[in-house]
Amino acid sequence: MTQPAPTAPLVFITGASSGLGQALAARYHGAGWRLALSARRSEALHAWAGALDPQAPGRIGIYGADVADADAIVAAGRACIAQQGLPDVVIANAGISIGIDTAERADIDVLARLLAVNNVGLAATFHPFVAAMARRGSGRLVGIASVAGIRGLPGHGGYCASKAGVIAYCESLRGELRGTGVKVVTIAPGYIDTPLTRGNRYAMPFLMPADAFADRAFHAIGRGDRWRVIPWQMGVAAAIMRVLPAGLFDRLAAGRPRKHRAGEPG
Repeated sequence: MTQPAPTAPLVFITGASSGLGQALAARYHGAGWRLALSARRSEALHAWAGALDPQAPGRIGIYGADVADADAIVAAGRACIAQQGLPDVVIANAGISIGIDTAERADIDVLARLLAVNNVGLAATFHPFVAAMARRGSGRLVGIASVAGIRGLPGHGGYCASKAGVIAYCESLRGELRGTGVKVVTIAPGYIDTPLTRGNRYAMPFLMPADAFADRAFHAIGRGDRWRVIPWQMGVAAAIMRVLPAGLFDRLAAGRPRKHRAGEPG
């Protein structure tokens, strides 16, 4: 494992206490990067970082924040800049996945939480870094979307809408930052083996281990890819989904098992 040098590049990752965020943090750490990690569960993050690197206090910065609280995640980003410097890569990874039923009043509040975390939280994550990266003339802003953002799936309305929002938002931001040297990268995972997906009650084709996903994402971010679906097989599926006529898509999606709603047993 490469050891971080004092001038090693820095990556800021949200949702780093588990799942994709943790896998990405481990991959960047293994490549010798310094880490700035944020999560709502900062105690779990401290424990994991300490096990990853006994010298973590000098190499890994930890910033507790709930991305649903825009002021909190903006403050975490500003603290990162003050304590560790301006990152080379910012990965807005934190997200939640819950099914909703629009006929249920309580699920409207669930939808509000989904959008607060997956969309407003993403924009708030990027906010402290955008102008500073543009002044420097370099950087990567990475939004973690999903193949689920390409077409709406029954029972997944909130999650699909939020991830479609991530895709559109990152596309808009990429145009805004054109010519500044700052690249906006959209990563759309397919089915990745994480705590978020293990409770799913439907088939998950091309299921990929989280560390394999992190390795492919690491290289896509390094190249500055505008759009990358991981694994590639789901990229093919995503391309087909985009062009299917609405009537055919509706028939294929009908009867598909729905994502668990809040409070439903796994």
